[in-house]
Amino acid sequence: MSSPELVLAMLADARLPTGSHAHSAGLEPAVLAGLTADGRRLHEVPAYAKTRLATVTRTEAAAAVVARHRWLDGDRDLEPVTDAWCARTPSAAIRQASFALGRGYLRLATGLWPKEIGAHVDRRTPLPRPVVLGVVGAVTGLDARQVACLAGYDDVQSIVSAALKLVPLDPTEGMRWVLALHPAIDAMADEVAPLTRPEDIPAQGAPMIDAHAEAHATTTRRLFSA
Repeated sequence: MSSPELVLAMLADARLPTGSHAHSAGLEPAVLAGLTADGRRLHEVPAYAKTRLATVTRTEAAAAVVARHRWLDGDRDLEPVTDAWCARTPSAAIRQASFALGRGYLRLATGLWPKEIGAHVDRRTPLPRPVVLGVVGAVTGLDARQVACLAGYDDVQSIVSAALKLVPLDPTEGMRWVLALHPAIDAMADEVAPLTRPEDIPAQGAPMIDAHAEAHATTTRRLFSA
C-alpha cells in the first residue's frame, strides 16, 4: 500500500475518470442561470465554491468522514450513512448525480484495491460518492481530516475545471481561486473531522444550488451532466 500522502495526491488528481470530466459541481446550471454574467463577474465563481463548501460539500465531507469511521470500526453496513446523507440532500438531481459519481468511483476503487474494497462492498448496492470516498480513505490509511480535505478540494477543483470550459478565464486565475479557498477547505475539514455518527452529519440549506440542479436535470443545453 502506498503512503497516505501519495494516495491523497492521486485521489485529488483531476484526471481521474470521475468528477470533473462530466460533473461541474453545479457550476454549469448556475452559469446558465446568470452567474458570472458571461464572464463580466468572474468573482462570483469562487464565491459560489465557498458557498458550496459551507453547505453541500460540508454535508458530503461529513458523510465521508462518518463512513470512514464506520468502516474502520468494523461495521460494513453503510446504509445508515447513505440514508443520513440523503435526508440532508433535498435535491433529487444532486442525489442522482452523487450516486452516478459513486458508481464510477467505486468501480475505480475496486479495481485499485480489490481485496480491501471489492471483497467487502456489493457493487449492486448504490452508494453516493462521499460514502465511497470514506471507504477509500479507510482502506488507504487517510485520516478523517484528509478525507474531509479531499472532499472539499475535489469540489473546488471540479468547479474551477468546469469554469475553464464555461466562461472566458485565464487558467492562472483559476488556480488563484483554488489557492484562496484553501483556508475555507481547511476550516470545513477541521469542523467535520471529529464526527463519527450518521446523526452527526450537518445539514445546511442551499436552495438556489438545489433549484439550479433540478432545472439542469431537465435541459439538453449542457456540457456537463450535473
